[in-house]
Amino acid sequence: MKQKYHLRNWSEYDQGLKQRGSLTFWISEEALSHWLVTEKSGRKGASYYFSSQAILTFLMIKSLFQLPGRQTEGFLESLFSLMGIDLPVPDHSTVSRRTKKLDVALPLEKTAGSRHVVIDSTGVKVYGEGEWKTRQHGVSKRRTWRKLHLAVDEKTGEILVAEVTTNDCHDSDVLESLLEIIEGEIEQVSTDSAYDKRKCYQAIEERGAKAIIPPQKNAQKWSDMDGDRNKNIERIEEIGRKEWKEESGYHRRSISETTMFRLKTIFGGKVSSRDFDNQAVELFVQCLLLNRMIKIAKPDSYIVNNG
Repeated sequence: MKQKYHLRNWSEYDQGLKQRGSLTFWISEEALSHWLVTEKSGRKGASYYFSSQAILTFLMIKSLFQLPGRQTEGFLESLFSLMGIDLPVPDHSTVSRRTKKLDVALPLEKTAGSRHVVIDSTGVKVYGEGEWKTRQHGVSKRRTWRKLHLAVDEKTGEILVAEVTTNDCHDSDVLESLLEIIEGEIEQVSTDSAYDKRKCYQAIEERGAKAIIPPQKNAQKWSDMDGDRNKNIERIEEIGRKEWKEESGYHRRSISETTMFRLKTIFGGKVSSRDFDNQAVELFVQCLLLNRMIKIAKPDSYIVNNG
């Protein structure tokens, strides 16, 4: 029987969901006050006219409402006109040129304790010429798919770190770099069996965390490495794989899958940029938006007892 959930914070959650669609929330007074660059860089060549905040806001609106570059430009121009805001809007070419060098910082809630980090990856479609050629003529294009790797806080659901690679990159190759960027103490790292590699256990051990990675079926202990993997195998042999997953909290890894689902549902599971660096920034902006959405509207639910 499927479990049913009720919300404890329906009024707050409902208000937060409506705020996600509020233009005044995404185009804040703070963003507008730092829209233009007021000081020259002092370097050779022309200084930037629009600030990084202006470029980021443009990209946020573009991703949020899934608009092409030119339509985003027109959307903001008309919005500024209706709001009586006397500011220019960067053209789509300027935004495209500036995107690859944009530094996107993910907004995170401060935490006093250690984190339980869940890690996973998903494929993201690159929409454009490559996809059309593949469908029509069977021509393979490298840029048809990109891989988005996420480290998510199990408690808050926030994306702590994101990394973008080509689709031929193995998940285990990215885990160490994800963990290096996460600040603060990590108590546990949960991933799927794709990360059942020595280098992954070593990276997790270096962060002083417990590794919850289901070993492959019929996996043998590593004689040259005594750690969490051998302990996990022993415990699985004692109580069974299903019970071990329940006992270890492995099922909380589904938080990362929920995050992937939200990301793809809200933003369409695709990127439109042709340049790899721009594609990466486009996905980082989506992660930024999702974190802000979680902060203003997160359901607090509990299981309803059907008995």
